Amino acid sequence: MAAAGGWDAVEAIAVGRGPGTFTGLRVGIATARALGLSRGLPVRGVCTLDALGLALAERPGRAARLAAIDARRGELFWALYSADGGRLGGPEVSRPEALAARVAELPEPPLAAGSGAVRFRQQLTDRGVEVPDDADAVHRIAARHVCALAANDSGAGDAEPVAPIYLRPPDAERWRERDSVQKAG
Repeated sequence: MAAAGGWDAVEAIAVGRGPGTFTGLRVGIATARALGLSRGLPVRGVCTLDALGLALAERPGRAARLAAIDARRGELFWALYSADGGRLGGPEVSRPEALAARVAELPEPPLAAGSGAVRFRQQLTDRGVEVPDDADAVHRIAARHVCALAANDSGAGDAEPVAPIYLRPPDAERWRERDSVQKAG
């Protein structure tokens, strides 16, 4: 903070809304809200996949871009973007085979980035998707992209509520359901 000019230089707090893990999103958003409240700053939420989509828009090449985060459980959180970064589809959660089949329907295979693209590289590249090298920075969600989206005058940060994007129920609900089925059986 000192290198950036201290709290007096901060105009707003930007936070990733997910999709992501239930606890991780709750902690991040609660922290951002607490900082915003304590400092009297607005808090703006940004879809995490949109931040990856913005990073992909900086890359020349393919017309479509695919942001994919490892959702664990053998699934990906993903969204599809145009070359200029506009969202074309998603966010959604899918198994890699279902996503690969979906991208196979596109006129041209996309350029993909994110932890999900790295983890499920083989399923995606088998369908023509281009996935940069694992060490490429495009796979990491950058604070500068989150902040750029939150600051965007088009309303990317203001239009979205600062609430988590959950694409599937929390594990606790799944466990409760599993336990009630086992007790009934």
